[in-house]
Amino acid sequence: MRYSGPTTMRALFTLLTGLAVIYVVLGLVLYLLQGSLVFLANLPGRALDATPADIGLPYEDTWIATADGESLHGWYIQAEAARGVLLFFHGNAGNISHRLESIAIFNRLGLDVLIVDYRGYGHSSGRPTERGTYRDARAAWDYLQAERGVPPDRIVVFGRSLGGAVGAWLAAGLPAESAPAAVIIESSFTSGVDMARRLYPIYPARLLTRLRYPVVEYAARLRSPVLVVHSRDDEIIPFAMGRGIYEAAQPPKSFLELRGDHNAGFWISREGYTRGLRAFLDEILGEPPGVAPAPGQGA
Repeated sequence: MRYSGPTTMRALFTLLTGLAVIYVVLGLVLYLLQGSLVFLANLPGRALDATPADIGLPYEDTWIATADGESLHGWYIQAEAARGVLLFFHGNAGNISHRLESIAIFNRLGLDVLIVDYRGYGHSSGRPTERGTYRDARAAWDYLQAERGVPPDRIVVFGRSLGGAVGAWLAAGLPAESAPAAVIIESSFTSGVDMARRLYPIYPARLLTRLRYPVVEYAARLRSPVLVVHSRDDEIIPFAMGRGIYEAAQPPKSFLELRGDHNAGFWISREGYTRGLRAFLDEILGEPPGVAPAPGQGA
């Protein structure tokens, strides 16, 4: 019987070396291309598929200049007898035209809405980065005050998914005298590192992740009343992350639990969702003079 020990060892060494190379190469791809994996401006596309006019809401196109020279496109949608303004930061995929149902909900709750596309999304110029999204948020905030004359105590900062991180950063960095009336963080994550641990458990997430977005750190520094919204059925960002953001925030704070998946939970739970939003906003901004009638579609 021939002894095959060295041959077996060489085969094992070759296998392990191959696996190590694959591991390193995939890790390098994740490190270098994570911006393309996170900022999905082309999914489903940068073209605007519709406008608020398609659901019966008049609107204004807005163009906002950032501190580093980019031009952001957005919409300003007015509500009848508005009691405040919602500054809307959307998620990592699509553009403002894919948020019409949400715009309609907030419009009927008596809020003007300013929604903007991040750099590299929709009609906005540039290429998205973490720092870039922060600059975009600050530019939108400054626009509301400088161009629209809206005082901070009438602005509600709202962010969904990635937008929750962007909105939390904005509100956390404002001085106490300029804090917004409230902050709503919906379906967001505790940090980019935590998401990397969830998605790529075999890699050292802290070393791999360049997009940090430490939402729990921002939440802990918020000076405004906070509403955290999350679905127990969220298949992308775990419910526990929503609870983690809530636990990090200082009072006054509230938690609104939804049902349904990550992208449609607010719609699947729309009756309870709208009721919870209304209760929170009534406490912060006072009850609106009246509820606007439902627009032609969507909500």
